[in-house]
Amino acid sequence: MSDALAPSHLRVLNPATEELVAVVPAATRDDVDAAVARAAAAQRAWAAAAPADRARLLRRFAAVVDGHVEELALLEVSEAGHTIGNARWEAGNVRDLLEFAAGGVERLSGRQIPVAGGIDVTFLEPLGVIGVIAPWNFPMPIAAWGLAPALAAGNAVILKPAETTPLTALRLAELALEAGIPEHLFQVLPGHGDTAGDALVEHPGVAKIVFTGSTRVGKQIMAKCADRVKRVTLELGGKSPNIVFADADLEAAAAAAPMSFLDNSGQDCCARTRILVQRSAYDRFLELVAPAVQAVAVGDPLDDKTQMGPLISRVQLDRVRSFVTDDLTAVRGSAPEGPGFWYPPTLVTGAAPSDPVARDEVFGPVAVVLPFEDEEEAVRLANATEYGLSGSLWTRDIGRALRVSRAVAAGNLSVNSHSSVRYWTPFGGYKQSGLGRELGPDALTAFTETKNVFISTEA
Repeated sequence: MSDALAPSHLRVLNPATEELVAVVPAATRDDVDAAVARAAAAQRAWAAAAPADRARLLRRFAAVVDGHVEELALLEVSEAGHTIGNARWEAGNVRDLLEFAAGGVERLSGRQIPVAGGIDVTFLEPLGVIGVIAPWNFPMPIAAWGLAPALAAGNAVILKPAETTPLTALRLAELALEAGIPEHLFQVLPGHGDTAGDALVEHPGVAKIVFTGSTRVGKQIMAKCADRVKRVTLELGGKSPNIVFADADLEAAAAAAPMSFLDNSGQDCCARTRILVQRSAYDRFLELVAPAVQAVAVGDPLDDKTQMGPLISRVQLDRVRSFVTDDLTAVRGSAPEGPGFWYPPTLVTGAAPSDPVARDEVFGPVAVVLPFEDEEEAVRLANATEYGLSGSLWTRDIGRALRVSRAVAAGNLSVNSHSSVRYWTPFGGYKQSGLGRELGPDALTAFTETKNVFISTEA
């Protein structure tokens, strides 16, 4: 049976077994029209509610999610192939994002600006209906990146999950109603990108689109939104560097490197897929990192000991295979044979910086190791890409850490660490990695319009 189905439905396959998990109706343009009308009516009442009441309902939503973490995690394993440990974290992250956003509702305040002849105040008002188009690589957390702050700021949300991973989104919508979130305020419309997705982007009743996905599709969405001057937040591709200087703790850097690009089977825009190592430490680093890559446990996502699961689909598997050509030298780990979309952990050591595997986003468990001579060349190689999402650098020299962090054109950097995403700090990219920032203390304001009001006090 092929992955394709009639346009009226979506087939959800288990990536580890290729078994059919579910068949889900696909939303049409008429469905989007109806959902926007319902959302607009619900949003007006939600915006008029007392901030404390909105915050209370969001906290209740978080509590209900907390009570269903295991159920949501198992759904994520079945539709996305994530390891059970990662899936539990993802469900818990939805809970945490809702809690964090709820805390911002009553602090979403404007300003009083000194002026002559009166007083001037600003109000942060909700935009209206928000369209969130979520990806398949992290279906739950990234949906919540848009959902939680948008609701907290007084908006309604229509979520279109990726075609391959609609199940957790649908369940979250049910849990929202169970928690008392008003009907139609948060709706989920599974569907095809060129139908439901386009309809959401083009709809005049949708005030903003939040999209996470490929740079190619992000550009198309941005162009369509431009016609209506519609706001967008775009979190797009990445080809993030992992810069290892000779003065670093090489054992620690090598031990951390594998999961910096193998987490979620490499299907992560922040994956550190270009490992740049100072030449004087290059050979020693390879001696340390090669066995670490080969030791990564790949297998059954439901086994707590598994570190890496399958890729999402046959299409993605074929794409990843195309990057690792026979002329390249590579260190490989192991992966199951038989059904499922499996690809082994792979570290390419024979690539040039201009090779596609070193230049383009693979979105799979593949990284390249490239040498550099000095700090200047490290920065040049790190910036030699159209992307600028994330990255790491390893050094014991704090001055160097600060200099290189300022010089690398990326939105999220970590020193002696591979941490990119925290819900209480801003996240977003430079260059073609995206537009705008999500998460962090300003997350709610990204879903508001600033209104300025001057009140004359002159007689």
